[in-house]
Amino acid sequence: MNNLRTTNRLLLIIVIPLVFYLLKILSFILVPLVFSMFIALLFLPLMRWLRKKRLSQGLSIFIVILIIIGALKIGGELVQLSSREIRATDEVFLEKAETKLETLLISLETVFGIPYAEDEPVLNHFIDRDYVMQNFGSTLGFIGNFLTMILMTAFFVILWLAESINVQKLLNSTILKQKHASVKTFMKIEKDLITFIKVKFLVSLGTGIGIGLACYFFGVSFPIFWGLFAFVINFVQMIGSFISVIMTSIFAFVELDTTGHLLFFILIITGVQILFGSILEPILMGKSFSINIITVLVMLMLWGFIWGIPGLIMAIPLTVFLKIILEQFPQTQLIARLISGKGAK
Repeated sequence: MNNLRTTNRLLLIIVIPLVFYLLKILSFILVPLVFSMFIALLFLPLMRWLRKKRLSQGLSIFIVILIIIGALKIGGELVQLSSREIRATDEVFLEKAETKLETLLISLETVFGIPYAEDEPVLNHFIDRDYVMQNFGSTLGFIGNFLTMILMTAFFVILWLAESINVQKLLNSTILKQKHASVKTFMKIEKDLITFIKVKFLVSLGTGIGIGLACYFFGVSFPIFWGLFAFVINFVQMIGSFISVIMTSIFAFVELDTTGHLLFFILIITGVQILFGSILEPILMGKSFSINIITVLVMLMLWGFIWGIPGLIMAIPLTVFLKIILEQFPQTQLIARLISGKGAK
């Protein structure tokens, strides 16, 4: 018996790194697959409702695709609006940036003795144009990979909605052998993940609107862009809110003339992040899938290392999925309770 346990532990030690290695190597196919699953889960209740209205599966999928295209159209319009806003004021903003950065560099020279060449454009101290040109090809490659991922995600969404990939049957035939258990588990996964995605979307939307309005009232350039940026980056758990505040504060430093206004602006956007991210989000999420803060940090580092930014975005939904699966087996219920921070009973 002891030899068997030792063998199982050794196999586990070998298998776990292998699984993580395969997850990293196959990220080009797994990332859009998992992304598409979360998107499809949002529309499964609508698909069931349309079927109750006796619409065909093909027509139901077509309606869902139209809704997704409409959402993407609205997002595209916002991006175009923010880009027009940036193009319209870029010269004024660059002049302000030159003045502020020049003052900052002169102060650094006075205090720390850092040399500053007045005959050279001040932005050259921060932007290496040769480096930018050398990495232009890699930027194009990133854009190409991003577009490929979007197309693959759209393809998988259609497969999920058409039930060509059926999570419930997959759980029933692999992890959960009993049909009743697989149905119950799938409904739990669907309910919790839909709740998470809806709340995260509303919280990110509120954060984006709040920061956009703060930029508008304080006279910070590109309020639409910063609101859109805050909305998107907020989907990156925990880290996104810090990035949003720091980036917006840096640009506000260029725009706002008085220190008092700048500090008040930073307090406002920090308060927006705290209100939506630290107060409203936990209340709206409830206790249905509470996760220990240590588990959140570990999972963020783990999935961020494996899948990069997509891993940071999907870390919490993947952890919720894993916790629900572990709750179904007596042998792993302790791990599920540790993930949720409840400990052993």
